[in-house]
Amino acid sequence: MPVYEYKAYDAAGSTVTGIIDAGTPKEARTKLRRQNVFVTNVEEAGEGVSLTAEVKVTKLVRHIRRQHVVVMTRQLATLLKSGMPLVQTLNAISEQIEGHPFQRVVLAIREQVNAGRPLADALEQHPKLFNDLYVNMVRAGEAAGALEGILVRLADYMEAMQKQRTKIMASLIYPALMVVVGAGVLVFLMVFVVPRLEHIFTEMGQDLPFITRILIGASQFFASWRFLVFLAVLTALIVALHVNTRRGRGRYLLDALRLKIPVAGGLMRKLAVARFSRTLGTLLAGGIPVLRALDIVQGVIGNAVLAQAVGDARERVAEGSSISDELRTSQEFPPIVVHMLATGEASGKLEEMLNNIADTYDNEVEAATNGLIALLEPLMIVFMGIAVGFIVLAILLPIFEMNKFAR
Repeated sequence: MPVYEYKAYDAAGSTVTGIIDAGTPKEARTKLRRQNVFVTNVEEAGEGVSLTAEVKVTKLVRHIRRQHVVVMTRQLATLLKSGMPLVQTLNAISEQIEGHPFQRVVLAIREQVNAGRPLADALEQHPKLFNDLYVNMVRAGEAAGALEGILVRLADYMEAMQKQRTKIMASLIYPALMVVVGAGVLVFLMVFVVPRLEHIFTEMGQDLPFITRILIGASQFFASWRFLVFLAVLTALIVALHVNTRRGRGRYLLDALRLKIPVAGGLMRKLAVARFSRTLGTLLAGGIPVLRALDIVQGVIGNAVLAQAVGDARERVAEGSSISDELRTSQEFPPIVVHMLATGEASGKLEEMLNNIADTYDNEVEAATNGLIALLEPLMIVFMGIAVGFIVLAILLPIFEMNKFAR
């Protein structure tokens, strides 16, 4: 069914805008008049606006970042807490982001809420923006009549996860920049500098040192079609590996391998444990039943090995076991985490204990990341020094030998 954007006046004389689904513009006007809205303009919406399905246009979704959802959640919680009705709150948020692609999503949600649907059902139509955790938290908040408090918890949770992600990405910027610059320098030397020197060495007509021959051979390889074939094969292998490890057994084996990488494996395990603890604590504090909470956590933990451990624990918890006992059996979670969970279960403060675990591991992840970056920087400098030194030595040795023969 077509979707129409409209401009109108409400009963109070205020200007309102929105979107509505209808067969024709006339039908859209009729539906709006039944809602006591006085229409001034109705026109068919552009491609990608839907009231019953997620926004489908890639160009539209690409410009909606996670941060937009975080800000919307915080604003929604604040306005609802002040006593503003939900529809009016969504309208205020849409006006705040007027002209942004996210406005259409907010207006679509508002239209469904205005038609009598629960907010959770409206959010569920946009799974790429609002995941299971978000929708289930909102649903629980609506059922308990505590939507404002749940949204505050959601905003806190999303901001904590965003802060962690931002810190890690910021720490990786400098090493990534060094790798790009270093690779660029090496490619420039091999493709543009060495071939010119090769021509000079050939005219000398003398035997070249072994390392110089290695350098010239490498340069010829980089400048030939064989290098393009090598890149094509390597790209195909990477794509095939990515496809085969996105789900199922391949994903499990890859994640198991990642956890065994020295230093980095421990960091990835801490990241997954922090995400598990933060997510489970937020869900339980929001009133989500423990079995449903474990289902959601299994999908967002980010590592197939730990996700399977959580899934197995969920099956045992359904039979009456405790979470801590089952995670201890899996041996995938650190012993200290299991002991803290057991303490939380025994004291009835599991949510608080989970948040403490998440805070602890967030700090450990930050410290470990800083240590890893501090280790990588000198290693990359040493590697670049060796590579450039090899090239310089390979170039200078024939020149030294030429001077020796000249004497």
